[in-house]
Amino acid sequence: MYEYIQGSIIEINPAYMVIDAGGIGYSIKISLHTYSKLNTLKQAQVLTHQIVREDAHILYGFADPEERELFRNLLSVNGVGANTAIMMLSSLSSDEIVGAITTDNVNVLKGIKGIGAKTAQRIIIDLKDKLGKIKETGQILLSADNTIRKESLSALVMLGFTKKDAEKAVDKILKEQPGLTVESVLKQALKRL
Repeated sequence: MYEYIQGSIIEINPAYMVIDAGGIGYSIKISLHTYSKLNTLKQAQVLTHQIVREDAHILYGFADPEERELFRNLLSVNGVGANTAIMMLSSLSSDEIVGAITTDNVNVLKGIKGIGAKTAQRIIIDLKDKLGKIKETGQILLSADNTIRKESLSALVMLGFTKKDAEKAVDKILKEQPGLTVESVLKQALKRL
């Protein structure tokens, strides 16, 4: 298994990145949190978690060890797959997820796409004791990009939403609150969709 990949960022958007390390381009799925930390960089070291399936070898990347540890803890819960875990990490910060789990707040977890009441309760039961080990995550770097709408739509479509629904949500959010970052737009859109 790969511990990390270090190299030049060739492409990055809120759902995945491509990093060139030693002449090989690695496609790595990332969360919104990781995107916000790495999107302004040319070079990066990305902590990874590899999942091997019959039909694919998939790399998931993280900007900090706390987020990767939370991702791995979420994967240990029966019924939570890698895509659901990444969706959780994109919808809420690591602190918000840990806070919801440690305070038995089922409603916060149910607010994430793909998480129902039973799954939220299972996550809380399975992880409440384990999460005392995870430290709080650091600050999130904000993007000063002029293509916020385009990146937000691209990320939502890659996460499985229809383009029409994503456009409605993103346009409404940007109309209500112009000047938001991609991360802020996506967080609000994930709550609305």
